[in-house]
Amino acid sequence: MFDINPSDAAPIWKQIEDGMRRMIQLGSLRPGESVPSVRDLAKSLRVNPNTVARAYQRLTDLGVFAVRRGEGTYVADEPSQPKRSERNEKLRMGAASYAGTAIAVGASLDEATEELETSYEKLVTEHRRKV
Repeated sequence: MFDINPSDAAPIWKQIEDGMRRMIQLGSLRPGESVPSVRDLAKSLRVNPNTVARAYQRLTDLGVFAVRRGEGTYVADEPSQPKRSERNEKLRMGAASYAGTAIAVGASLDEATEELETSYEKLVTEHRRKV
């Protein structure tokens, strides 16, 4: 699945939302596939079920999830993607934060790029292994 980082500045519901989107993008969750129940995911992540419910509601409102009455929550048949401008803004924000950290620890651009590539590949590999 994915992990929650309590020391991360991002709210837990946002970390859950991003984790579910990541799983969909990497194929761990496919269109039409059921997602873990709010209760099960909350137990697995050790968070309040209301926090998971908030993330699920946002994902439903955004067209990423679909609720089938009496059956549960599923990945939408055609999950919506963030708009290009929203995606680019998130990438810029993450890149600026990462660049700031790299500079603060004295890493060169090559070292920072290598670490980023390694982390990216590790995330992709870990998610694909769990499929």
